[in-house]
Amino acid sequence: MEKALDDLGCHDKELSILFTSDEGIAQLNHQYLGRQGPTNVIAFPMAPVSQDEPDSPLLGDIVVSVDTAVREARETGYSLMDTLGRLLIHGLLHLLGYDHETCDKDAKRMAQEEDRLMKIFKEA
Repeated sequence: MEKALDDLGCHDKELSILFTSDEGIAQLNHQYLGRQGPTNVIAFPMAPVSQDEPDSPLLGDIVVSVDTAVREARETGYSLMDTLGRLLIHGLLHLLGYDHETCDKDAKRMAQEEDRLMKIFKEA
């Protein structure tokens, strides 16, 4: 993750990573996003909400369900490490403002950046 953070210009930034179960992420998914059931990754950005707020060294929190990651690794044939890496990168991009749910153009842009960063992740 350090190489990906450096590549994205986040040299002096911090983030929190929580690996949890489907049950744990389902609780967070419901509590904070109003969605039912588990998901693979949730990102909670800590960016300032207005320009009046100072820039924070904290990027935010990334929560990954290991249960879901294991299932996805089996389904896709990727290793668990690669699957976890992709989920962490996906969450990191959300912390930096990328969004794949708004429109196809943004989804494509995020997917391309995910692929590019996965190459860096695999080199580490």
